[in-house]
Amino acid sequence: MIAQIKTFDTNVLAIEVFDGFTEEDEKICQKLFNEKIDEGFKKVNVLIKLDEAKMSQSSTKAFFEDMVWALRNYKKMGHIAIVAHSNVIKALVPIDNLFFKRAGEGSYERYFDVSQLEEAFMFVNSSV
Repeated sequence: MIAQIKTFDTNVLAIEVFDGFTEEDEKICQKLFNEKIDEGFKKVNVLIKLDEAKMSQSSTKAFFEDMVWALRNYKKMGHIAIVAHSNVIKALVPIDNLFFKRAGEGSYERYFDVSQLEEAFMFVNSSV
């Protein structure tokens, strides 16, 4: 399941994934993202807070469909903050930045520990 942590009138989308990520959650995320684009924002900054303890309950199909959607839409993505408590996810973020060459586009993806949630909100609300 997903829920918006906070809502913003800016180009920021903040969601939390708990009890796994389903195909329905994927559709909701895409809808929320597209609403920001429809509001006139060229790029959307995204904060994703993950509950790793429940990620094993996620749908593999939803995960891969989300990856394909992200690949098709990554130029519309601004800064991405991944908030979690996982060394695996922390290690994957720099690889993701290289793969998408995000830094060259002026967008960055950063990992934040759950204790750094406020810092993550500042990051997605910035133009760093």
